[in-house]
Amino acid sequence: MNPTAPSSPSSGTPAGAGVQPSGTDLADLVDQTGLVDLPVGFPTGAGLPPVVLELGRMFEAAGHELSLVGGPVRDLFLGRVSPDLDFTTDADPDTTLRIARKWADAHWDIGRKFGTIGFSKGGWQLEVTTYRAEQYDRDSRKPQVAFGDSLDEDLLRRDFTVNAMAIRLPSLELVDLFGGVKDLAAGRLRTPGTPEDSFSDDPLRMMRAARFASQLGIGVDSSVVEAMTAMAERITIISAERVRDELVKLVNGSHPRAGLNLLVDTGLAEHVLPELPALKLETDEHHRHKDVYEHSLTVLEQAMGHEYLAEFEEQWAAEHPEASGGGTGEAGEAGEDSDGEAKTERFVPPSGTYVPAPDFVLRFAALMHDVGKPATRRFEPNGAVTFRHHDVVGAKLVKQRMRALKFDNDTIKAVARLVELHMRFYGYGDAGWTDSAVRRYVNDAGPVLPRLHALTRSDVTTRNRRKAERLAFAYDDLERRMVEIAEKEELQAVRPDLDGSQVMQILGIKPGPVVGRAYKHLLEYRLDEGPHDVQTATAELLRWWAEQPEAQGAED
Repeated sequence: MNPTAPSSPSSGTPAGAGVQPSGTDLADLVDQTGLVDLPVGFPTGAGLPPVVLELGRMFEAAGHELSLVGGPVRDLFLGRVSPDLDFTTDADPDTTLRIARKWADAHWDIGRKFGTIGFSKGGWQLEVTTYRAEQYDRDSRKPQVAFGDSLDEDLLRRDFTVNAMAIRLPSLELVDLFGGVKDLAAGRLRTPGTPEDSFSDDPLRMMRAARFASQLGIGVDSSVVEAMTAMAERITIISAERVRDELVKLVNGSHPRAGLNLLVDTGLAEHVLPELPALKLETDEHHRHKDVYEHSLTVLEQAMGHEYLAEFEEQWAAEHPEASGGGTGEAGEAGEDSDGEAKTERFVPPSGTYVPAPDFVLRFAALMHDVGKPATRRFEPNGAVTFRHHDVVGAKLVKQRMRALKFDNDTIKAVARLVELHMRFYGYGDAGWTDSAVRRYVNDAGPVLPRLHALTRSDVTTRNRRKAERLAFAYDDLERRMVEIAEKEELQAVRPDLDGSQVMQILGIKPGPVVGRAYKHLLEYRLDEGPHDVQTATAELLRWWAEQPEAQGAED
């Protein structure tokens, strides 16, 4: 699809009324962009891929209805491209499969019991679902599926009016029974029926309301907010995996503050992310913000400013097919380094950015970085408020919450590591760090170092401009020192000067815990003093070994 800014369709005759492209050669309907033009009433320049009309004509020839529905229709009016195409039909799943199986490049029926058959055609993903009406048993997490027999009924059961629009195929008639286009224009989220009925059918729709507030920057109707508040506890019947997926989409949206505020204000957050509303009770130690909750939302928004568009890296890769090694890092011009070896060019993010957008790990760490403060708040005799070790406590709380939400281990580890390390930098500008401390900072961060850069910079929300500039300058200096040391020592991949095999050979020992202890000691030695030659590292290993009880036992 190739939509542009939305226009205001008339409220009278539906868009596409009277248009019957089914009798026209499809090639005559395709414009220079390779899309099928839409009739008056749709946004100027909006189009659909030819596969949409091809599929519509096949269903029409088979005596069945087919409509493009939901997100792809909504996105036409938002000027956005929808990567997947969703359809609804009066045909049952077996009939759908029979109609389109030979036409499609591939098909899958994993959603057959819910009425959905999937197809791929010409690079497009298409899902066709039989008209249906779902509702949840009050004490069940699983929907009871019942197929419907009309498009109107199918649209009524959808979550919000902006997603309850359809385009009949192949006539291209817009069906907007509940004012979805007007709600989009007004920036308003409403339900086709009553919000209470909608959320009772599927309580996850309350999370989806917050997600759409984040993704679309759209306001939520007061009736929807009231129902969410009254029914918030009902979200507990939904599986953790489904809640997690909506939370990720919310955090990765363009306006996450709006979605998160909605979760907190309605009480939903108390059930899905209770650490967040708990922050509203605390005042941060600098007394520069309304509360830690507001500070955390600001840090999240500032962290988003340290992301770059993924297209930048993709464009660079397309322009540098000869580059190898991948990844992002410091600039490397074509040519040779000081040792005469060929240097590899690498993509360098735009100044001030570190990761492609949206980066959930960075954003969620920014949101959760201070969740350890409520448990660590202390009122000192001098009137000060402290939150000692809130970074360590917060990392543990983050792990617990993310495990409850069924996140994968790698994501949990990365977010928790960022929360644990987010205070490490403070003090650098006053006392300075040795080269050893810089090495340890890089080594402890490991693969999340770019995100740690972004989080640490984002955590500065003071209104004191002089203080903010001082901290920014200090972090600039720290990054500069990392580059200098890295150029000499391959800092990103610090390893002991001897590997495990060498340790066993030198000490005459077999694989076991002692080898791990020796390796760890050599790593500490490397971090403290930098790289050494094999002879120096061997001498240090033997010095350490002489102090170990295993060595004493071997002598006896």
